[in-house]
This record gives sequence, C-alpha cells and structure tokens, in this order.
Amino acid sequence: MLHRDIVVIAHDLRSTHNVGSLLRTCEGLGVSRVYLTGYTPYPALAADDPRLPHIAVKLTKQINKTALGAETMLPWTQSESIAARIEQLHAGGYTVVALEQTKDSIRLPDYQAPEKVALLLGREVEGIDPAILSICDVHLEIPMFGQKESFNVVQAAAMALYQLRFS
Repeated sequence: MLHRDIVVIAHDLRSTHNVGSLLRTCEGLGVSRVYLTGYTPYPALAADDPRLPHIAVKLTKQINKTALGAETMLPWTQSESIAARIEQLHAGGYTVVALEQTKDSIRLPDYQAPEKVALLLGREVEGIDPAILSICDVHLEIPMFGQKESFNVVQAAAMALYQLRFS
C-alpha cells in the first residue's frame, strides 16, 4: 500500500552514522517525516540551532557521511520530549508502533498496518524504555532465526518499514 502515511521516531540513538543511514533508508522507503527525539544527534538547524557551532558542524558532517544528502530531502524534526511527540502523533490519528521484543509483541509479518503509522525506534543496545513502551499502541518484533537476539537499529528499521509499506 504505497499511499500509507509512515513516519519514524528515532529516540535516544547515540550513533551519528546510524542517524544518517536511517535518514537515507527512510527517504528511500517513502517515509513522510522523521522525528529525532531525546539525545539522538541531528544535522545542523538554521540560525537558531541551540548547540555550540563546532558541535553542530561536527555532528552534521558525521550524519552526512551516511545520509548522502537524504537529510536535505526528507523532512525531519528534532525535539527532546518523546512523550509529547507520541501524544501529538496520537492526536493526529497515528498508530504508534514500537519496534521492540516484548511479551506483548506481534511478529512483524503478522501485523497489518493502519493508514497512518508511526514507527518508534529506540536505543541501539538497551532498546526502548518500558515507560515509553507503555504509551505505544503496538509492539512489533522481527523474528530471529540465528543465535543473535537483535539486528542493528537501521537494518531493523529497513525491514520493518518495508513490511509496513507493503503489508
């Protein structure tokens, strides 16, 4: 279903390379907006960027290395508060789907996505905080067939976005 409205929330990612790669992946899979929340690094903003200029420049260069221009093609927004962002998306009619293995998670291939879906991605090692999971509508997990218990956040996002796009 190509007309499905999909947005992504990247919360508390620490790697600039993951952020750049995620922006590139989202652009390629037709995501309409990316929300970078918490301490997730973000490209330089306009003149009102609150960070020290040398920090903004350094992070932007690192993100650009893997985004390859996607950061200028895809709308993105930075904000600290994940709870406020989720509340705003709920008010806009989005189903917030956390990509996380939980006791309540649904296998990704078994999920039928709604018309408006927000995919939440969390920390690279620790995953999504349980307090944040509690305000999400659905938990999705990618079935694993090897010995590892998880994928890199961007590879997981790519699999989930592809499935959400075409389910």
